[in-house]
Amino acid sequence: MASKSETVLTALLTVLQDVWGPTVERNTGLPETVPAGGLVILHDGDPGPPEVLLSPTTYIYEHEVELDLFVQADDSDAAFDDLKILIGAAIAADRTLGGLCDWVEAVAPVPVELPFVGSIPLKAATIGVRLTYSTSDPLA
Repeated sequence: MASKSETVLTALLTVLQDVWGPTVERNTGLPETVPAGGLVILHDGDPGPPEVLLSPTTYIYEHEVELDLFVQADDSDAAFDDLKILIGAAIAADRTLGGLCDWVEAVAPVPVELPFVGSIPLKAATIGVRLTYSTSDPLA
């Protein structure tokens, strides 16, 4: 049986994998190449200190995860914008991840362009995603 945090992260990964186009990975390093549809890497992030409620004891987390987005295309601006919109729509479609979270919310990215000599430009950004959920045990 998986812990609540692992269950939530797996659910978010599934939502991202259902987005048409990009390759989605979890906790991998920087890519050597970027697939044609783009690349999204989910990093587990930090659950941070919980808010604790008593009777019954409940730990409420605002778990901060990161999504690294990479696109490499002739029109990297449009390709990046398309990918960002698809991810936003996927998160907005179910902000509770099937009831596992109280709320899921993304933060606007700050994109950067990474030019490569003799190559198609690469555009990348990190999107912060806050997963708010509760559990009766911080380890379960």
